[in-house]
Formats: sequence, C-alpha cells, structure tokens
Amino acid sequence: MTTGEAETDRDEKGGVRTALAGLTTRGRSFLAAGIAAAVCAYVLGQSDLLRVGLLLAVLPLVCATVLYRTRYRVAGSRRLSPARVPAGSEARVHLRMDNVSRLPTGLLMLQDRVPYVLGPRPRFVLDRVEAGGRREVSYRVRSDLRGRYPLGPLQLRLTDPFGMCELTRSFSTFDTLTVIPRVEALPPVRLSGEAKGYGDGRNRSLALAGEDDVIPRGYRYGDDLRRVHWRSTARYGELMVRREEQPQRARCTVLLDTRGIAFAGQGPDSAFEWAVSGAASVLVHMLERGFSVRLLSDTGNSVPGQDADGFAGASQESADAAGLMMDTLAVIDHSDGAGLSRAYDVLRSGNEGLLVAFFGDLDEEQAAIVARMRQRSGGALAFVLDSEGWARESTDVAGPGDEREERLRLLRDAGWTAVGVPRGASLTELWQMADRERNGITATGLGEGWA
Repeated sequence: MTTGEAETDRDEKGGVRTALAGLTTRGRSFLAAGIAAAVCAYVLGQSDLLRVGLLLAVLPLVCATVLYRTRYRVAGSRRLSPARVPAGSEARVHLRMDNVSRLPTGLLMLQDRVPYVLGPRPRFVLDRVEAGGRREVSYRVRSDLRGRYPLGPLQLRLTDPFGMCELTRSFSTFDTLTVIPRVEALPPVRLSGEAKGYGDGRNRSLALAGEDDVIPRGYRYGDDLRRVHWRSTARYGELMVRREEQPQRARCTVLLDTRGIAFAGQGPDSAFEWAVSGAASVLVHMLERGFSVRLLSDTGNSVPGQDADGFAGASQESADAAGLMMDTLAVIDHSDGAGLSRAYDVLRSGNEGLLVAFFGDLDEEQAAIVARMRQRSGGALAFVLDSEGWARESTDVAGPGDEREERLRLLRDAGWTAVGVPRGASLTELWQMADRERNGITATGLGEGWA
C-alpha cells in the first residue's frame, strides 16, 4: 500500500493564470457570452443587457477564484489485491481518500493512471467529503501479457458546484502490478535422477556406521528422551542427545532458452510464452515437492542466486524463492545470444541434480552442447519446441521434420528424456508422457509430434 498527500492551496508561481487555465468549457462559454453581452450593451446603450453580461462574465471568475483559494488537504492511498497475479487473471485496486483538513471538500473527481493493456483509465466522482471523512472506491485490472505495470500517480480534480472551473492535483506515489506467467498444476511423477524429497537417496550429512560415529549435543528443553546418548552423557557428566540428521534437499535446475533466433512469433500464444509458462509451472511444482531449485537462462544468469551455486537454499522460504523467480519470469525477454555455451559453463561446474530444460529451435551445434549438459545432472528432461510450426496459424499437429527428429534422437542418445512440443500442446500431458517414456511405455493416440 502506498499513501500520498495533496494540498489544494494557492501556488505562488501559478497566480491568476493557473486559476483561469482551470476554466471548463461551460466556464469559458459563460465568460465569452458575458463579454459579448457587455460589448453589445455598450454599443446599443442597453444598461439591462450590461448587467446580464457582467453577471455572466463575473460568475466563472468568482468560481475560479474561490476554488483556487480554498485550502483542502486530502490524503490518498492505493492497495493492490493481489500485487502479483497470473496472466489472464484479475486484480482489484482499492483507493481511499481521507480529508485531513478542517474544511469539507466540494465535488471531487478521481482518476488513476493505468497502462492501456490493463484496461480503460478508471474515473470516479466523490460527493462532498466532510472534515476528517473518508471515501473508498475500487476498480479491476486485467492483462493477458505478463510484465510489470505501474499504477499511478493518482489525480484529484476539484470542481465548483456550478461546473465552471476544475483544478487538478496529482499525488507523487505509485504502485507496481506484476503479471506473472500462467502456472499449470503438474501431477507428481518419478523422473530419472530424482530423489525422494529430503535426504532419501542422497549422501547423509552424518556417518551412520555405528554408535561411535554419532555426534551428540547438549540436551535442550523439549528434546525426546529416546534420543539421549547415554555413553556421551556418562563421558561429559551432563545429559547429551543424538543430533538429528540434517536433511539435504534434492536439487533441480530449470533451464529456459531465451534466444531470439530460437523462437518465431510473438504474443500470448507464441512458443516463447509457452516455454516461459512451462518453466514457471515446473519451478512451482518442484518447490512444492521440497526441492532446492533455481532458474537458469541461456545467458548464464541464475535466480535466486542466494548461495554459491545459485540455488534457493534450505533456509530460504519456498514462497520467497517462488516469488523471486516469478518476478524474473514476468519480465524476461528474448536475449541476443546465439548459443547455449554460457548455460553449459554454469551446469558443468557441479552436480546439478534434476535438470528440466525448455528449448526453442536447435541447430546441430547447439544440440551437441545440450547433449553434453546431461553429463553433470542426475536426470535430464528437455522440452523442444517447434517454433516455426507454432507460428503457423494451423493448429493441426504435424510430425516433426527429419532435422528436428535428428536433434531429439541426439539428445535421447545422450541420456535426455527429450519431448517434442507441437503447437497447442498441454504441459500436463507432456509431463506425464516424459514419465512414461522413462519407464519404456510407448504413448499412443497423441499424434506423431509427441516424442
């Protein structure tokens, strides 16, 4: 939530020019009609017409002067619910106006600035706000395009009861709405190289060969008495307990290919947007399963990057890690790079656990680099998009060309579970298909484009 305050008092530099500039069409019309009536009265010698002309000309001037010299102090605040929303979903913006002055306000008109992709610019009319009073309004925003969109600043328009003059005051604060990629719920599957959660199938942090290898610690209030280590207790003369095994989280790296030359087409239904949404879905799925994850791009940049390897450590909350990676995916765009060598340099530095990658078009050289990425991972799953076929208007599922099929075969020979992604594919079905392929089950009835 952000707050700001606007004071509608006199501007020393504005003077009369500012007040006259606030005249509405009605006010200008009254002023012009009054001047014209006064000129005609002078020419025709009609005193009654002169009085009418003076009245018409003075009324807008008096309204502008009174409105300009009136001192209002109005505080405004904005609250987003939620501040981070998936593409295609709605968020609600709550506005609150507080009259912090001792005088009641006149008619107030609120206008909030929003980007055109979020919808029309919201406008509200507020009646008289008593001293110390409050008014609350809200509006909805929605975007099919991911990104970060500024909301504000909030503009406040003051008007007189006759509608002769309007003055605008702007608040200086604004908020940011983050539209993240769509996340698809994935079913739990057992992929090659995956560990069963915390520590199972991994190296233990403690040696478990025998009692002598146990590292005890002092007893703490609340410890289970069944964990008391009597030999150490006798040795140190105080109650000692066995230290709990330190769970080690299985790792997962999600690699997203952002090369501009690897993807064709633009828009929310493009192949690149499918890859971004797929990466977001896998990241959330792995975090929910207790994995330590990171997001890696073809440029070699990793998120969240809290430790030396760039993974979200065990001490970092999954929600914080997910939010950081979703914010990155909300604004990620095509890179100017032509290869995947930087990502390979990062992956070959150590054992990365499970590797899930989303690739665009791969030529022979890049396919060879991807094949070598498998050497340092416990398991590897690749989604290779047919971006050229995706950019075509036809939604028919066509089989992959000989060249793309050769790339998929090269990845499979290197140990990857490679899945071709045709236009309109469902990530959930591909996710389950990858599990069946790992177990040697042939998928049927899904078209020739499925690997």
